[in-house]
Amino acid sequence: MRILALDHGTVRIGVATSDELKMIARPVEFIAAEPFSKFIERLRELIRELQVEQILIGMPRNMDGSYGEAAAKVRVFIAALKDVIAVPIRTWDERLTTVSASKALRSGGTRASDQRGKIDAASSAVLLQGYLDSLTP
Repeated sequence: MRILALDHGTVRIGVATSDELKMIARPVEFIAAEPFSKFIERLRELIRELQVEQILIGMPRNMDGSYGEAAAKVRVFIAALKDVIAVPIRTWDERLTTVSASKALRSGGTRASDQRGKIDAASSAVLLQGYLDSLTP
């Protein structure tokens, strides 16, 4: 059983998954956020294929720890997911995940202009790895 991470965006939603031992995160893909019905269809496929037991969603926070407008959008997204997905959902602080993912892609040789799409999946993997690292003592 795996954990699936989602990095919510208004255009694309990045997806990453853990290995079965819940030690390593890897980017999977990005899914178009709209139409929502198509997003849900693909999410259900991934949940089934990867045998997902939990969904982790990045919760945007300001650098001072407060929640802003982006967090409100994620809360609406989570509420909509809970109506159609039976898998338990948990949130995790996503501060600086996109920055970390962008640096990792650049160090791997991906130019900034080629990061579109890849950055979403990579950000969700950074988010998930942070969560997985918190599980090990």
